[in-house]
Amino acid sequence: MTEKNHYHFIGVCGTAMGAVAAAMKSRGIMVTGSDQCVYPPMSTFLEERGVEIMEGYRAANVPEGTGVVVIGNAISRGNEEAEEVLNRKLLYQSLPEVLKEQFLRGKRNFVVTGTHGKTTTSAMLTWVLQSAGYDPGFMIGGIPANLGRGARFTDSDFNVLEGDEYDTAFFDKRSKFLHYLPEFVAINNIEFDHADIYNSLDEIKQTFRRLLNIVPQGGLAVVNGDDPNVLDVIDGAPCPVRTMGTGDHCELRIEDVLYEPEGSSFTLGGERYTIPMVGEFNVRNAAMAVAGGMFAGLRAEEIRVAFASFEGIARRQQLRGEVRGVRVIDDFAHHPTAIGLAVQAMRQRYPGARLWVIFEPRSNTTRRNIFQTQLAEALATADRAVIPPVPDPERFAVGERLDPEQLARDIETLGGNACFLPTVEEIAAHVAVEAREGDVVAVLSNGGFGGLHEMLLERLGEPTAAA
Repeated sequence: MTEKNHYHFIGVCGTAMGAVAAAMKSRGIMVTGSDQCVYPPMSTFLEERGVEIMEGYRAANVPEGTGVVVIGNAISRGNEEAEEVLNRKLLYQSLPEVLKEQFLRGKRNFVVTGTHGKTTTSAMLTWVLQSAGYDPGFMIGGIPANLGRGARFTDSDFNVLEGDEYDTAFFDKRSKFLHYLPEFVAINNIEFDHADIYNSLDEIKQTFRRLLNIVPQGGLAVVNGDDPNVLDVIDGAPCPVRTMGTGDHCELRIEDVLYEPEGSSFTLGGERYTIPMVGEFNVRNAAMAVAGGMFAGLRAEEIRVAFASFEGIARRQQLRGEVRGVRVIDDFAHHPTAIGLAVQAMRQRYPGARLWVIFEPRSNTTRRNIFQTQLAEALATADRAVIPPVPDPERFAVGERLDPEQLARDIETLGGNACFLPTVEEIAAHVAVEAREGDVVAVLSNGGFGGLHEMLLERLGEPTAAA
């Protein structure tokens, strides 16, 4: 039998895959990997740590002496290396399986879940523990400014994991978070999402119930007590549960919330906290981080100190630049609820500004027409909305696909101001001509959007735009 002293990662340049590969290499395990997208910073990060990377997916990349092949979530049947692994009957595992056995078993694992706010809450909780000297391991679906990377694994007793309800691998359709051996679980909210793998909200609720089924009696789930879907999920849960929110029925009350352009303050459990971020959703995220910190044994003052130095996350209300008084903001919101909350937060941060929202329907769910009505309602709350075409429309039947031109018309019907523009060049040109000093232009996308952020700043700086 082949010894498990050589791990080969298919899709090694993913944030979490690369972090796990590097951590295993540091333990003296032989590690190789392959990916079709080999470029800095991940390629440099891995090379500096002695991880051999092969570019492209080929059967010959899978070494003869491989003990375990780690197959990334993005890999599907038909991938040449995955097929080679199956043909050779090699031992293969998903990344969550490897995480569980190599880094999570026996540790205090804090898992942050929910449709919205996972990344921010995970980053804040990680920074709270880091600031207090605990040096936690973490896996976060973004790049927290304080931490400089999305994942790392340490010898600490603590791990903070962004708990994704998305499936684990092509051979394991359970949610990733079911592998994470949680001691503490945060459930921020539950809505329908991931239409490519879930058929209904009830299916999503069921996977959250399964998560609560594996929280031990000595653990804790802190959940959004203001969300009826969450309250439905916790009914009959076998683990300790505490509800948190602004409602009178919540066991942990968020009270005396104050919003200012540069931050927000709130009281929880008789203690006052201030965060350098705006918006109700960020207050809720921070309150979950407080709950996690308290469960870890931190004092309120330690949490306050951490919040004061929290620098946010790339692509979450990130100011990319300002030209002739027009600010260009990068944000990740791609679900109707998240879009509405992002608009609300930006109005609090930039009171009196005219707010543009340029929304790219790029996720597997928003490219479908499931949220045709809800997207219009959310985008109508902006002063100006700009809609581009659906990326890769051929992947969806016409009857299932979002109609972006109809979306723009629906926004107008609701009293908003919207237009459909077919290219990023036309969008940048339109904004450059129409934007005026004091405007805020928010670009909402979970992808690169064709370099629109940089293009907007360039076009806004051209003499014809300012004329």
